Amino acid sequence: MARIPGTSYEHMTPSDVTSVPTSPEDAARLMRHATYASITVALCLVLAKTIAWAMTDSLVLLATLIDSTLDVLASLINLFAVRHAITPADREHRFGHGKAEALAGLAQSAFIAGSAGFLLLESGRRLLDPVPLDSYGAGLVVMIFSIAATLGLLAFQRHVIRKTNSTAIKADALHYRTDFLINISVIIALLLAVEGWGGFDALFAIGIAVYILYSSWGIVRQSLDDLMDRELPGEEREVIMQIAMAHAQVRGLHDLRSRRSGIATFIQLHLEVDDDLTLLQAHEISDEVEMQLQESYPAAEIIIHIDPASVVPHEPVPAYLQSQGASKQTQS
Repeated sequence: MARIPGTSYEHMTPSDVTSVPTSPEDAARLMRHATYASITVALCLVLAKTIAWAMTDSLVLLATLIDSTLDVLASLINLFAVRHAITPADREHRFGHGKAEALAGLAQSAFIAGSAGFLLLESGRRLLDPVPLDSYGAGLVVMIFSIAATLGLLAFQRHVIRKTNSTAIKADALHYRTDFLINISVIIALLLAVEGWGGFDALFAIGIAVYILYSSWGIVRQSLDDLMDRELPGEEREVIMQIAMAHAQVRGLHDLRSRRSGIATFIQLHLEVDDDLTLLQAHEISDEVEMQLQESYPAAEIIIHIDPASVVPHEPVPAYLQSQGASKQTQS
C-alpha cells in the first residue's frame, strides 16, 4: 500500500471531512442568501451609525461607521463574486469560476487595509488634540443594535460556511467577527471618553485599526492559497486516502493531488490494482472508488488513474516529492 510518509490513517473517518451540502445547488443557494443577508445588515448599520455619529461627533463611532461603509462595498463585491463563482463550467472555463471567490477576498482585504490606514491617521490627529464628548446615549443604543444584528448574521454565516466551505463567505464572516469586537470596544470607549479623558476615543480607534489590519492579512493569506492551488489540509488528504484504500481490490495509491476552487474540490490520484485484472474490471474498481469519494465531496471533480501494482516501483518519482525526501512504499 502506497502512503505519504509521516501520515497516519487509522484514526480518520469520513465524518472528519468538512460538512458539505447534499448538492452543489444547495451550496449555491446558501451562498446567495448569505450575501443578501450581509448587504442588508451592513446597510442598516451604516444608516444607524451615521445618525449616531452626527449626534455625538465621536471618532470611535466614525471609525466603526467607516468600517460598516466598507462592509457594504465588500459585500457587494462578494455578491458579484459569488454569483460568478457558482456559474457552471463552460467551454472557456472548464474548471469552473470558483477562483472569483479568492479574487473577491483580495479585494475585500484592500478595502479593509485602506480603511485602517485612514483611521490611523485620523486617530493620531485626534489623539494630539482630544475633543471631549458631551453625550453617548445615541452611540450606545446604536452599538447595542449593531451587536445584536452582527450576532444574527454571524450565526447564519457560520451555518453557510459549515455547508459550503466558501472562501468568500469566510472572508465576509471574518469582517463581521471584527465588527462584533469593534462594537464592544466602541461601547467601552464611549463610556470612558465621556466620564474621563477624551483621548480614550482616539486610543480605542487606533486599537481597532490595528486589529482590522491583522484581520485583513488572514483574508489575503487564504485567498492566495486558493489562487495558488494549495493542497487540501493534511487531515482531509488522509481521509481521501482512507476512503480509496477501503476498497478490497485496491492494493495501493500514490500521487494524490488536491485543490479547492470556490465550492468545488478537485481530486486526482493513482490507484494500484492487481496485474491480472481486465481493463473492464479495473475501470469498475475506479468507478466504485470515485462513488465513495463523491459521497464525502459531492461538489468534487475526481480523476482516477489506474496502475498495475507491478509497475509502480519503476515509475519516476515526481520532482516535488523528491524535493521533500518522499518515496513510494508499496505493499502487496
